[in-house]
Amino acid sequence: MENSQVTVMALIKAKDGMVDVVKQELLSLVEDTRKESGCISYDLHQSKEIPGYFMFYETWASTEALDNHMAMPYIQDLIKKSTEIFAGPIQVTSWKKES
Repeated sequence: MENSQVTVMALIKAKDGMVDVVKQELLSLVEDTRKESGCISYDLHQSKEIPGYFMFYETWASTEALDNHMAMPYIQDLIKKSTEIFAGPIQVTSWKKES
């Protein structure tokens, strides 16, 4: 049986002067997201070298679970704010486990 899990890396860069705001916005997603059906892991990381760079490392039970996550109101709210606080678009890549 094929593994339908999907891993996501989402890279976010804060605008200059917005690092603390971005960090708080991103941290506010963690608790609710971890409660979502299909969420296996959802971890926020901040670059040690460049404090304005953040990464979510996420594992979802399926693409459907990830799609449901993206439709959540708190994710949609962040997307609406993104042009004000992020230095560019979120860079999202999806991965499948090979072993």
